[in-house]
Amino acid sequence: MQPIRVGLLGVGTVGAGVFNVLARNGDEIERRSGRRLEVVQVSRRDVAAAHAVVGAQVSVTADPFEVVNNPNIDVVVELIGGYTLAKDLVLQAIANGKHVVTANKALLAVHGSEIFEAARQRSVVVAFEAAVAGGIPIIKTLREGMSANRVDWLAGIINGTTNFILSEMRSKGLSFAEVLKQAQALGYAEADPTFDIEGVDAAHKLSLMSAIAFGVQVQFDKAHIEGITKLQTADIRYAEQLGYRIKLLGITKRVEAGVELRVHPTLVPSEHLLANVEGPMNAVVAHGDAVGTVLSYGQGAGGEPTASAVVADMVDLARVIDADAAHRVPVLGFQPASLSDLPVLAMAQVVTSYYLRMRVKDQAGVLAQLTSILAEHNISIDAMLQREAAAVGGEESHQTDLIVLTHDTQEGQMDQAIARMEALDAVLAPITRIRKEGLA
Repeated sequence: MQPIRVGLLGVGTVGAGVFNVLARNGDEIERRSGRRLEVVQVSRRDVAAAHAVVGAQVSVTADPFEVVNNPNIDVVVELIGGYTLAKDLVLQAIANGKHVVTANKALLAVHGSEIFEAARQRSVVVAFEAAVAGGIPIIKTLREGMSANRVDWLAGIINGTTNFILSEMRSKGLSFAEVLKQAQALGYAEADPTFDIEGVDAAHKLSLMSAIAFGVQVQFDKAHIEGITKLQTADIRYAEQLGYRIKLLGITKRVEAGVELRVHPTLVPSEHLLANVEGPMNAVVAHGDAVGTVLSYGQGAGGEPTASAVVADMVDLARVIDADAAHRVPVLGFQPASLSDLPVLAMAQVVTSYYLRMRVKDQAGVLAQLTSILAEHNISIDAMLQREAAAVGGEESHQTDLIVLTHDTQEGQMDQAIARMEALDAVLAPITRIRKEGLA
């Protein structure tokens, strides 16, 4: 049978990994898919560097449009990243009737609806397992493995850079700035780490998973996003004393009023599986009504782990490339005409519990003032920890840290309560708020 001819856009770390995996495991892949997967053309600005990876037998061009317009290519693999050029290339490939495999979560989070609709009209596939959590097959798990379930919620550590930083801050007591420099030196963080440390990368991935879990459109623009730049080692230490660890989580839930879609630092019980995911690793927990809780864990980045997911998508394509479009797995797991219009909730509507750290004057009556305000906003206290004055300001200090864990309450109520507490003369600094999830 004729091989499936592949065009590769980008021959960097992941692109080289894809080429090497196909070269090394080509026979095994053909046994699984029934078709040979053959890279026939690649694009990279540095043509000599591309040839160093793929050799002299594969056509190399500096012009990626030459690849997407090549009539001898069946599948285009987009690994260049970004929003603009990548979008133009993917849409051109689709217009030319080519299937697309991509690892570009940013592209799909922002332009996914347009790209998926274009693919539907041309009856081609857009596959993106590698766009979320690297080598972990979480897209397939949600779209196919849990297709018998009503998915209730999922939560994940889906950015290895931030998880490495939080793990090092906890284990070594270092500041955020110190560990960020270490992460950059080790190659876990980019020179410009903004998308990682501000939670944007995780929100891109969460938007795709939420769409598949609940059968809704990709809605990245409605996600609530907070990063880890404001976290302090004191909060990590206090959380540990209370039996929790802080992780940057992407959380999406189906509730009566709609869908929650949020990325933020989160207190997780220290015995929970996610609390024990350390270093640059990724993990996603999903809950379905029939299967219960499912954990997916592994490397969320890197050349060959991500290449593994790219090639797995290519194998899936090889199995269905001659099938009628109506008999393929829908791109978001639900039939396009059956996608729901469930709204994404504003953060003020979300119900969760909280960790509050309040720097206050060490004097009588302060605790009563604070607890009175919480009670007036129907916020009940689950646990409380007060540090000795010397622990926060030295022997002569007249201030203390008061740490409060609350039961569930609506975020809007908490916003109002915090505003009132911060207005008190006894409260000496902005209140640190970190959301808390049991993930039961």
